[in-house]
Amino acid sequence: MRVAQILYKGERAGVLTQLDNGSFHFIYNEDWVSDDSKPSISLTLPKSQIEFKSEALFPFFYHLLPEGVNKRMICKTYKIEEDDAFGILLQASKVDTVGAVTIERM
Repeated sequence: MRVAQILYKGERAGVLTQLDNGSFHFIYNEDWVSDDSKPSISLTLPKSQIEFKSEALFPFFYHLLPEGVNKRMICKTYKIEEDDAFGILLQASKVDTVGAVTIERM
C-alpha cells in the first residue's frame, strides 16, 4: 500500500491511497469537508465524507502526470517503471503542478 497527502494551495485536503491490489481510494480530510470555504479539488471528486474508489488512478490525478520525454526522464532519474502512475505522481507532483494541487508521500 502507498499513501499520499493531497495538498490544495499548500493545505491538507485529503489522502490518496493505492492498495496492494492496485486500486485507488481518495478521501477528503474531515476538516476540509467541514469548512465551507474550502473547494473540491476537482469536479469529478466533489467535496464529501464519502471515500471515492477506483480500479485505476482517478482521471484528475492521472492528468497531473508528465508525458513524453518528461515522463521518461523522471522514470529514468528516479528508477520508476513507466507504467507506475502512482510512483510518477509522487515524484512529479511535489512542487510544480498545473493548478493548485500538490502531492506528498506519507
